[in-house]
Amino acid sequence: MKGAGGAGPVGVVLVSHSAAVAAAVAQLALGLAGGGEGPPLVLPAGGTPDGGLGTSSELITAAAKAVDRGAGVALLVDLGSAVLTVKALLAEGDELPWDSRLVDAPFVEGAVAAVVTASAGGDLDAVEAAASEAYSYRKA
Repeated sequence: MKGAGGAGPVGVVLVSHSAAVAAAVAQLALGLAGGGEGPPLVLPAGGTPDGGLGTSSELITAAAKAVDRGAGVALLVDLGSAVLTVKALLAEGDELPWDSRLVDAPFVEGAVAAVVTASAGGDLDAVEAAASEAYSYRKA
């Protein structure tokens, strides 16, 4: 299930308008996945470089490059302009790692499912499917 050529696990980037939200969701997902040693599996890309609310293509690009181990990068986003920023980066074609993908999933539940699946060795399709399936999680 691992990426092409025996690459490492799929990387996950959590794009939020808030650095605190992105960091907290990353910490939650890693904790539930039993995050191990080595290079980061998931990184937050929240807020603006000066610490404000917003979305930063520079932070997203840096996080994606840091989690890329050759198996692809799943990008999960919280709100509208985060979606637009990631779509713009993907359209440019040279800013993000070659196999980066915007994943349509709920932010918290999707992030947990993506990180758990990636840490278990799931490929990018499996990570995307697990995160997307989080839309169907019933709470009542």
